[in-house]
Amino acid sequence: MFKSIRAELAVIRERDPAARGPFEILLCYPGFQALTLHRLSHRMWHSRLPLKLPSRLLSQLGRSLTGIEIHPGARIGNGVFIDHGMGVVIGETAEVGNHCLLYQGVTLGGTGKKSGKRHPTLADNVVVGAGAKVLGALTIGPNTRIGAGSVVVRDVDADCTVVGIPGRVIHQSGVRINPLAHSALPDAEANVIRNLMDRIDQLENQVVTMQTCLRAIAAGQPIKEVCAGASQNLKDREILEFLGE
Repeated sequence: MFKSIRAELAVIRERDPAARGPFEILLCYPGFQALTLHRLSHRMWHSRLPLKLPSRLLSQLGRSLTGIEIHPGARIGNGVFIDHGMGVVIGETAEVGNHCLLYQGVTLGGTGKKSGKRHPTLADNVVVGAGAKVLGALTIGPNTRIGAGSVVVRDVDADCTVVGIPGRVIHQSGVRINPLAHSALPDAEANVIRNLMDRIDQLENQVVTMQTCLRAIAAGQPIKEVCAGASQNLKDREILEFLGE
């Protein structure tokens, strides 16, 4: 337990430029406080003694003090950092690997009413952005980033970036990214819309070219002379040659 506490102190000082010293972290960081209380309630939850209710009461106390709700049954690794943390919910069968980073409003929630494993498993070095929801008994691979506001409902491989609702995977292989830069994510919707607009412009140009040639045909003009040089696009020239024939 004390080894985990020392690891979390070191990670906070490394990742948060606002952390000025261990006493400030101990007194003013709700994420650290919630994890410390969870270490104790987790040991009580898995004790041979009948301490289920006291462990739940301790977790509720942590929720009241910090705004972070962690079920005593959840398994959390070393060096985990919950930044700010208000509104974070971690379910009973959730597992969080070493050196993960969770921002405020994150939910590691379950789906359905069946007993057993029903919450997500996060491997090591996973970053979950503010307000993101990871739902169900799925697995998030190591070194994965989940963008703010995303909703993840499927397994994710290692070294991926996930954005959107539902979450879509965008691979970032070979690129080292600052774990705190969870907002610097690609905009998948904007890229799709941009590609569609480019395609629409191309099709409109082809339609205009065809209309010019058809009017020339209707007026009895020589099609090749009217349409010569009308377009620099290879597909447009193929269309003109077809109309000319």
